[in-house]
Amino acid sequence: MSHYHLYAIGNALVDTEYEVSDALLVAMGVSKRHMTLIDAEQRTALHKHVQGLHARRTGGGSAGNTVVALAQLGGKAFYSCRVADDELGAFYTQDLQANGVATNLTHTHAQPGQTGSCMVLVTPDAERTMCTFLGATSQLDRQALHPHDIAKATIYYMEGYLAASPTGLEAALEGLKIAKQHGVQTALTLSDVSMINFCRAGLEAMAGEGLDYLFANEEEAQVWCGSTDLEVILPQLQKLARTVCLTRGPKGCIVLHGSDMANVPAVPTQAVDTNGAGDMFAGAFLYGVTHGMPEAQAAALANRAAAAVVAQHGNRLTREQMQALLKA
Repeated sequence: MSHYHLYAIGNALVDTEYEVSDALLVAMGVSKRHMTLIDAEQRTALHKHVQGLHARRTGGGSAGNTVVALAQLGGKAFYSCRVADDELGAFYTQDLQANGVATNLTHTHAQPGQTGSCMVLVTPDAERTMCTFLGATSQLDRQALHPHDIAKATIYYMEGYLAASPTGLEAALEGLKIAKQHGVQTALTLSDVSMINFCRAGLEAMAGEGLDYLFANEEEAQVWCGSTDLEVILPQLQKLARTVCLTRGPKGCIVLHGSDMANVPAVPTQAVDTNGAGDMFAGAFLYGVTHGMPEAQAAALANRAAAAVVAQHGNRLTREQMQALLKA
């Protein structure tokens, strides 16, 4: 019997979210709707633009959000990541523990430095723009892996953002090798268009000779495949994984499983903040398939969870909200 339903590796980032105007976004000089990597100097400059604005702080990181979602639904999850020995690092570690996620952070002593952080800028149209300072997570490496726990997991999940980090990518690929050696299913999220544009080789290495699960939104799929035509996109994605989840916002999602294709409708909602929607979808979907749900049913649960998180500000729901979605 598997010890963990999901073992994931990804960045440890503390999110600080601000509601901003499109004009302010332009003044800050960042690319709307996408993730931009920034250094400490750029972070300081960007913070000057949002001084005085109300901020919400939460645990973040793409795969971090996914494992928390799965754990809140009742699954068992492990997260490999890296923080620094600072206040944000302690906050992040405690947040994982509070949400019932096991982690390597409780087994290793954090090193001096700065924990990674992400400025999440939400405009009135509900779109999220991210400015990410990697800090300590840029040094994520093989030491964060727990091979014996990977071997006992049902699914090994990789965050596509790790393609931007040489040591992070190496760690993800080492974990992938261990997973395959022990018959553990594998999963990848493409994460962001910027990763496809600038780090495609790393993503292709993560996809390897084929995954069990692939997650991508429609824009990522279009950029990956160089086409906006679903008849071109879907066959290409099918070559990457046994099961593909293509999320399409208010149009719901398409689930490809072998030769079967299901169009799963979205749950109507008034979106106010799209931050975390894809991470939430992946966590709820993977909870579903590791708990006996057919893929289309798992996708329906995932659509409900994603709709709930975009209807509020913030990248996560509470355990009580997640349990209510599961009962519904």
